[in-house]
Amino acid sequence: MEVPKKLVNSVAGCADDTLAGLVACNPGLRLLQGHRVVLRADLAAIRGRVALLSGGGSGHEPAHAGYIGKGMLTGVVAGAVFTSPAVGSILAAIRTVTQAGAAGTLLIVKNYTGDRLNFGLALERARAEGADVRMVVVGDDSAFTTLKKAGRRGLCGTVLIHKVAGALAEAGASLNEIVEKVSAAAKSMGTLGLSLSPCSVPGSKPTFQLADDEMELGLGIHGEAGVRRMKMLPADEAVETMLAHMTDPSNASHLPLSPGGSVVLVVNNLGGLSCLELGIVAGAAVHRLESRGIQVARALVGSFMTALEMAGVSLTLMLVDEELVGLIDAETTAMAWPNLAAAPATSQRQEIPSPKEGPGTVQCESSAGPEAARVQLVLERVCSTLLDMQDKLNELDRAAGDGDCGHTHARAARAIQEWVCARPPPAAPSQLLSSLADLLLEKMGGSSGVLYGLFLTAASRPLLNRHDLPAWADAMDAGIEAMQRYGGAAPGDRTMPPSPPLPAGLAVRCGTGSARPAQPQRRPAAGAGRRRAERGGRGGGHQAHGSRGGQSQLHQLIPIAAA
Repeated sequence: MEVPKKLVNSVAGCADDTLAGLVACNPGLRLLQGHRVVLRADLAAIRGRVALLSGGGSGHEPAHAGYIGKGMLTGVVAGAVFTSPAVGSILAAIRTVTQAGAAGTLLIVKNYTGDRLNFGLALERARAEGADVRMVVVGDDSAFTTLKKAGRRGLCGTVLIHKVAGALAEAGASLNEIVEKVSAAAKSMGTLGLSLSPCSVPGSKPTFQLADDEMELGLGIHGEAGVRRMKMLPADEAVETMLAHMTDPSNASHLPLSPGGSVVLVVNNLGGLSCLELGIVAGAAVHRLESRGIQVARALVGSFMTALEMAGVSLTLMLVDEELVGLIDAETTAMAWPNLAAAPATSQRQEIPSPKEGPGTVQCESSAGPEAARVQLVLERVCSTLLDMQDKLNELDRAAGDGDCGHTHARAARAIQEWVCARPPPAAPSQLLSSLADLLLEKMGGSSGVLYGLFLTAASRPLLNRHDLPAWADAMDAGIEAMQRYGGAAPGDRTMPPSPPLPAGLAVRCGTGSARPAQPQRRPAAGAGRRRAERGGRGGGHQAHGSRGGQSQLHQLIPIAAA
């Protein structure tokens, strides 16, 4: 097992460097000289108010320094990665806010032995100096079915405690009042994590291993062991498993949820989960809670307390009343707190009605008779050709793209076959091309679907009132011009549309002996081939995904349909 790559300057300096970067980008923050401490720049504003300090090991960003600001924390003391902060730095932070005129200091600490010891010792030393200091220890882990001597671990729910305490302090509440209310809130909260991968401290190997088909339930934010390993589940089932474990009455650390209750939900990215996956989990969590009769008063979705690059998610639920919701909604300038809508989350939002078709939209009607049969024959021939060439097109595309050109065109061909089988296609050329454009946009996918949609939409317009061969020539030119205008490609580029010997319209005109002049084909500038080679390789230039090679099949339609 190798040491994973990390984008750092040095292993020893990464905690200091990340705080320096945070302060450099946020004018409302300041570093405390000689210590790994970040404080509000406007310390004068806390005079007469309770100061709030938190912290812990680095590696959980944006926690905790991202929550410094008016309406949240006054300052944060950071340790090295996954290491409790130094007692001397904690004491220095307490002294700084005390000397700034704070009406007492509250330490908000996650329930880990090192954090409790170090913050606790600093508290005792500050009290010996005459400072008014209190400490609240947050343990919101709902993983363990039996109580552990060390208690429940502190997890992402700590961020909600930061917010509740910050709103109270900003409103002028006393230290005793803040301690009482946040202690009660912490007891009405639960968090459970689910991991798909381990994390790794910079310079070290991963903290644990998971098989490719496994996920782990109930792990800690430093990679501590969870309560169960299980096979990979779809997102909906994984969320249901998490909520069932969190609320199971036989679980000693469960959160009691009853129908009619109201919660704040936090869907937290543990560091390496994609935003796409996080959104799916969030939607599943809201839906599953609603099915239990629980109102999701507020929902926070994002990265709030991470475990370095761990691919995973945690769910936090806090039972709330109107007062707690008001404190969650209170204004804050903390950079990592989301711009939260003051409204419940729900999966039952009414959709906006689809727009009506514009007055110029062609209504495509099915046709019968010889013309419809002829159209159907043409479409079947094109589709069968594309299906026969699927492997060949994939092979060609592998040399210049992502190797899925054949699959993409086969998907389009099958969609057209199903469409033709379901109803006779329109015989009118303009309606036919418009219908094909809509079909390919919906079913084909990728850049090819859009390019063919552009081609067919533009090509349909010259055929609105004329069906002769010059009209078909104009249609082909209009289609290719639209593809070039929006796709950015030109003849000779290694992308769609390719560079045929003659423009499509000219090919039709030459085939009919039409005397109508065609636009001359532009010759590539001198050196163009060399420049294409220099930028070549896989996907050189504006390569449309799955697009090269298939358009030539469309040319089969021209002489057949125009004959």
